[in-house]
Amino acid sequence: MKALPVMGAVVLAAVAAGIGWWAGSARRDGAGDAAGPCPGGAAALYWRAPMDPTYVRNEPGKSPMGMDLVPACPGEAASSPTGGADDDGSVRVDPRVVQTMGVRVQAVERRDLVRRVRTVGRVAWDERRVAHVHTKVQGWVERLHAQFQGQEVARGEALLEIYSPELVSTQEELLVAVRYRDATASSPLPDVRRGGEAMFDATRRRLALWDIPDAAIDRLISTGSIRKTLTLYAPAGGIITSLGVREGMEIKPSDNLYTIADLSRVWVYADIYEHELPWVAVGQRGTVELSYLPGRSFTGDVTYIDPFLDPRTRTARVRLELENPDRVLKPEMFANVELQTEGRPGAVAVPDEAVIRSGRRNLVLVVRGEGHFEPRDVALGLDGGDGWIEVLSGATPGEQVVVSGQFLIDSESRLQEAVRKLLSEKGEGAPDAAPMAPMEHHHEPAPMQHEDPIPAPALEAPAAHVHGEH
Repeated sequence: MKALPVMGAVVLAAVAAGIGWWAGSARRDGAGDAAGPCPGGAAALYWRAPMDPTYVRNEPGKSPMGMDLVPACPGEAASSPTGGADDDGSVRVDPRVVQTMGVRVQAVERRDLVRRVRTVGRVAWDERRVAHVHTKVQGWVERLHAQFQGQEVARGEALLEIYSPELVSTQEELLVAVRYRDATASSPLPDVRRGGEAMFDATRRRLALWDIPDAAIDRLISTGSIRKTLTLYAPAGGIITSLGVREGMEIKPSDNLYTIADLSRVWVYADIYEHELPWVAVGQRGTVELSYLPGRSFTGDVTYIDPFLDPRTRTARVRLELENPDRVLKPEMFANVELQTEGRPGAVAVPDEAVIRSGRRNLVLVVRGEGHFEPRDVALGLDGGDGWIEVLSGATPGEQVVVSGQFLIDSESRLQEAVRKLLSEKGEGAPDAAPMAPMEHHHEPAPMQHEDPIPAPALEAPAAHVHGEH
């Protein structure tokens, strides 16, 4: 019978302990409901998706992937585990994240920038060594001495003989003028003597203006024998590139009878793209190689650069002059051209892959240590073509710049900029953050719009989206 009171006491004690535990648990649950989810009971500044840090809301809920949103606690938003934007415009990314991204850096250097411009050229005539042959009298071709295109002629060599009635009559007039001059040479009247001389000089000058050689005129005067034909001679030596006459044809002064080109010196036209034009200047040496002459090269000087571009190819023609004594360079041949451009010694240069080109400006990310990166505007100069580009301003030798992973760093910093603006709306963010328009509480609001995604100077990339309440 004494065991019953003992057992009853044990049961009562157990019931009392259970009631006490339940009451304490209830008190703790109530406190949890009243306090925030952050350490020390602090309220969350915002809620974000665990797998999509760009998905941010003002209260708990589900992410688009169906996962519970996680709270961002005070002290974490302004100093995120991934990164952020400092007040001085620099970008901050956790060094562990930087290592995970595989970010590579390289130093700004002083180096000699030298670029070899390689392009395709075309051999052409030296236009100053091309001669056209015309006759200055109307007539008919009696005999053709130079008879085919491609024939080589020497300067002064006979090309063809022309019969011209006008030429025959002028020869007769000259003989008459000679007799009149001789007859009046002993006249006591000066006017008569001068008249005879003037008639002779005028007739002789007419024949000379028709390109009759002085030797032929003197022979006509001495012999008194009129020639039926006029012989035309080559005004320059070279190759006949165009033949526009045949025996028996009637010719006029407007007809081009021969075109003669001297190929002992030729031009080579090379097409240069506009981004390579700053490296090219008159006076530079160029090397020309032909595919059918392996192992042999020709050198010449740049003598002219076109002042305009070809609108179809966006290139400018550059002219080189080359000696061609053995005539192996033939017009219309294609050739490989390499220009030895003048270098830019001691230029401040960065790797070309370090430059972020946004269209409006050029940026590099300068490393400031411990996960800090400074986006900096740079003015670019000449492109060396070997992976380095000249920097006129914005970077100094010795500074480290990011050459790989710039856009990942930009992505991290852009997310934190969106968070800073959200905190500014709630009055809990950085004091210098730009205010954001109040978020509406119906349906899904439009993403926040930023005038400049990150503080200037900034990278150019899409801003993070902040979603509101339903």
